[in-house]
Order: sequence, then C-alpha cells, then structure tokens
Amino acid sequence: MSIQSLDLPQARALNLPRAYPALRSIASRYGLLAGFLALWQVAATTGLVNPTVFPPLDTIASALIEALAKGRLWGDIAISLQRSGIAFAAAVSLGVPLGLLMGQIRPIERALDPILQFFRQTSALALYPVFILLLGLGETSKVFVIFWATLFPILLATIGGVKEVDRKLIEMAHAFGAARIVIFTRVVLPAAVPAIFVGLRLSATTALLLLIAAEMIGANSGLGFQVMNAQYNFEIPLMFAAIFLLAFLGLAANALLIAAQRRLCRWSDINA
Repeated sequence: MSIQSLDLPQARALNLPRAYPALRSIASRYGLLAGFLALWQVAATTGLVNPTVFPPLDTIASALIEALAKGRLWGDIAISLQRSGIAFAAAVSLGVPLGLLMGQIRPIERALDPILQFFRQTSALALYPVFILLLGLGETSKVFVIFWATLFPILLATIGGVKEVDRKLIEMAHAFGAARIVIFTRVVLPAAVPAIFVGLRLSATTALLLLIAAEMIGANSGLGFQVMNAQYNFEIPLMFAAIFLLAFLGLAANALLIAAQRRLCRWSDINA
C-alpha cells in the first residue's frame, strides 16, 4: 500500500514518528534560547520591563534592517571584520607553530613557559594603555591588543594537544623506523589538530570580545563604536541591533571553524 493511497491522517501518522527525533533535537538545543527571546518580546511589549531600556525584538529588528538598508552599518562591519581578522590570522600564524615547537621540544618549553605564564595572567585590556602609548591610537594598537588576547588560547591549546598525543603511537612509529619529521606530520600533528581547533574557537570568540572593547576607546568606526555611539545618542534599538550583529558574527565564525574541524578531523567526535 503506497502512501498516496492513504488519507491525510494516516499519512501524517506515518510521517510524524520520523520527524520526532529531529524536532526533539531542535527543541533540546534551541528551546531555551527561543523561550528567552519570546519572554523578552512579551515582557517588553506588555510593559513588564521598561521598553525604553529593553525594546521589543521586533523594534530591534526594524532598527537593524533600516540601518543596513541605509548603509549605516556596512562600513562598520567591514572595519570590524578587518581588525579582528588580521589579529586572528597573526595569532594563528604565531601561536600554532610556536605551540607545536614548545610541545615537541622540552628545553624550548622550559625556557619560554615562565614568560608565557607571566604575560598570560596579564589582562590585554590592562595593557591596552601601554599599547596606545607605544603604537598610538590608530589601527595598529587596536589590532595588536586583539592579537595579544587571541594568541594565548591558541598557543596553550596547541601545546596541550601535542603533549596529549598517545605515546604508544609515537613509539610504534619509532619501532617501524619512521623518521622524526614523518612521526610529526603523520602522528603528532593529526592527533593534535582537534585540540588546536578548540583553541581556534576560543580565540575567535576572544577576538570579538576584545574588538568591542578596543573600538569603544579612541575609535570612530566599527561595531563597538556604533554600540557606544548609539548609547550616547540614546538610540537603544540601534545599540541592541549592533550587539546582536556582533553575536551573529561570532556564531558565524564558530560555525565556520566547526565545519573546518569536521572536514579535517573526520575521525574525531565533535559535539558542538
């Protein structure tokens, strides 16, 4: 009996069980977020919270669409992505090779670890005035403070990933006569890649967080500047629109890194 020969209730009865797992998965993952957003909308529209301070979500969405339609935020998005992208790329370019080196060669790690731990405990925002004095209020100091904050998660995750490689795999490769470079490229590096991606995702989030702080001090462009500027001008819907836009950029960056990790680490169980 084909599904075409069934009436509508019978067809639905056959199809619904197949949809239940997907619906449950979506509800368990996004249900709390949807509930929070619904509560925000209801509370703002009914007056449970001050709509001047917490505008309804539809008002925020309208402000975002209007600002994008007028071209008000596109330049800020571009400059923010440029600042965070340059800093993140520089942190990856330095952090991953240095982490692989420190994880593999014990004397180098012993020599560099004290200064690494010292600077890691110093907040990048606390050093921002120093960077401004050294590099000025221009783009260099903003990019450098983001680079400084994003470097350490990548570096530490890479070192940890190399150290956590199963020693039995390395010993087995030695037993088969593999050269040191072959062991590194075929055993150590693939095993450390999942940990490296954890550091990349943490650093991408850190880059956006420091971007906001950097653009709030001595900047005249960028999404962080727009958040502060909208707050000063009491354009609260636009302020929240810029905040949500930053959150969406962070989610997009995280999704791209997860996709890259799944492609490069097919053997690894990625629950994110």
